[in-house]
This record gives sequence, structure tokens and C-alpha cells, in this order.
Amino acid sequence: MSVLMNFAIFPTDKGASVSEYVSKVIKMINEAGVNYKLTAMGTIIETETVEEALEFISKANEILKEHSNRIYCTATFDIRYDKPLGRMDSKINSVEQKIGKINK
Repeated sequence: MSVLMNFAIFPTDKGASVSEYVSKVIKMINEAGVNYKLTAMGTIIETETVEEALEFISKANEILKEHSNRIYCTATFDIRYDKPLGRMDSKINSVEQKIGKINK
């Protein structure tokens, strides 16, 4: 099983730049050792179960609630029961096989 989750979570009461707070969440993800990719608009992680993916949102919320009274979060999921981990890379490789190297 493979669960790709694209999510964004940040405090809404800390002004225009929230990278100080987002960095705390990314540090937690990095230390967890899951496959992830930080993008300009969110973070993509790959886990084996939906519950594991949701746990990252819960942990991120715990980190941010120490610094904020209001937190915004959005998440989208791609859940495959018939594929193993590794889809985050294989999906990109599949496109590159068709059109050549892309910007990563």
C-alpha cells in the first residue's frame, strides 16, 4: 500500500512570512525518515497507511499550536492499495520517460 499526501499547514496569525513555523514541521518530517518533498506550496510525503499520513498532520498541529491560536491546514491524498511504497519517485520517472528530464 502507498499513500501520497500533499499538505500545507501553517499559523494564520503570524504575519506574511511563516517559514519560521513551517520549518519546525519540516524538521519533524525529516527526522521521521519518511520520503518527502518540500515544495513552494506544501509538502508531499509517502506513507504505508492513511493513519500514518494523518499522524503527520496531528504532529504538525501539536508543534504549531504552541505558537499560534489559529492554524490553517489543507491535505489531498492519493491512496493505492495495489502499489508498494516508491510511487512518489516512480510517478515522476514515468513522466520523464515520456518527455525527458523535468525540473524537480
